[in-house]
Amino acid sequence: MTTVGNAGPVEIYTDGACSGNPGPGGWGAVLTYGSHTKEICGGEASGTTNNRMELMAAIQALESLTRPSTVRVHTDSSYLRNGVTSWLPRWKRNGWLTAGKKAVKNADLWQRLDAAVARHDVSWHWVKGHAGNPGNERADALANRGMSEAREHGTREPTARH
Repeated sequence: MTTVGNAGPVEIYTDGACSGNPGPGGWGAVLTYGSHTKEICGGEASGTTNNRMELMAAIQALESLTRPSTVRVHTDSSYLRNGVTSWLPRWKRNGWLTAGKKAVKNADLWQRLDAAVARHDVSWHWVKGHAGNPGNERADALANRGMSEAREHGTREPTARH
């Protein structure tokens, strides 16, 4: 996969938020390509978890790309990064069972993420959360906005700002 012109890879910052865990939750992502920035967020009104929202942020960001791309995903979630880079291949080989022969938690979202990743050349990068990284801080704000909107209006489909 190639990048277009000199813009380089698509840079994505993702974050998830949850109140109560389980409870209402939100996800947010900032996508940057060259001089273009797109912000997306959404949420679930109840019964979700922080891990599900972390996964959903990455899924929605990757699914929003209109063509195969080179992508750098930045996340403060070790669960997301370790899951996609280490655990996912083994889960797939084991029929979506853990090493302990238990069903993989959030398998529906891991499968959706796996399909979204397959379209792109993706590298995964962990960043320390709440440590002043502008991309991470903006993704966190979007995740909290998604959670607030979901609480107020019910489950929210992705909203985008350019």
